[in-house]
Amino acid sequence: MDFTTRFAPSPTGHLHRGHAFSALTAHAAARAAGGRFVLRIEDIDVTRSRPAFEAAIIEDLAWLGLDWETPVRRQSEHLADYHAAIETLRERGLVYRCFRTRKDLAAEAEAIASAPHGRVPAFRGARLSAAEEAERLAAGEAFAWRLSLDAAEAALGGFAGLNFVEEGAGPDGERGPIVAEPRRLGDIVLARKDVGVAYHLAVVLDDALQGVSQVVRGNDLFEAAHIQRLLQALLDLPTPTYRHHRLLTGPDGRRYAKRDRAETLRDLRARGMTAEALRAELGFG
Repeated sequence: MDFTTRFAPSPTGHLHRGHAFSALTAHAAARAAGGRFVLRIEDIDVTRSRPAFEAAIIEDLAWLGLDWETPVRRQSEHLADYHAAIETLRERGLVYRCFRTRKDLAAEAEAIASAPHGRVPAFRGARLSAAEEAERLAAGEAFAWRLSLDAAEAALGGFAGLNFVEEGAGPDGERGPIVAEPRRLGDIVLARKDVGVAYHLAVVLDDALQGVSQVVRGNDLFEAAHIQRLLQALLDLPTPTYRHHRLLTGPDGRRYAKRDRAETLRDLRARGMTAEALRAELGFG
């Protein structure tokens, strides 16, 4: 497989130093290996994604001096691929309908987003009886498709053979061959009505379709590799090598994040910082 990395931002806000560091790290890895660097716009969250943010992402990355292959893959243009994968898993009995309310799901998403490295108590669901499920569907209740870890483990004959290679470092210094532990995240949501397909499913399909051989991203997503490795096995997809990098922090010691209104690249330009100066600050001078 050719050496291919990617940068995959969500157009839900403007890029900040942390994004710049991740994009530059992936781009440098591709150039050092004589490989490919691809850009992917992860805009499946239609409730928060905005075309203006996507345009700003393109502008910011060009300002940083990055180049990438075209056309850019936009997840919103490939929903059929994700729905087909859900259908495949459904036909194999690997997913089930979960009727937790929107409020319940929002609380779960918030817990995942705010927990260190995504570590939250794993959700374990249960299939409803056919009669109860039919009743709730007839009542028009919304549901999410959840991956059944029990069914997945049975289908694979156990999780013992699942592993991935970490060439960077996880949040606790994890490196080298890693035994995947899918149960860390529990029965994850793979699709729901308001957002459609969820992150974990879309990302493994996109990485496979784009030939990504090296996933370069922040170590806050290290935990995600465990469940993504399982999805790769269930969907017969190749497993990339992972290279998780450190997270940048500001003067206050907190990592840069959109939700904390971190200073954006547009802000930096407005106050006169050059791309060369930022690259040097981030170690890419």
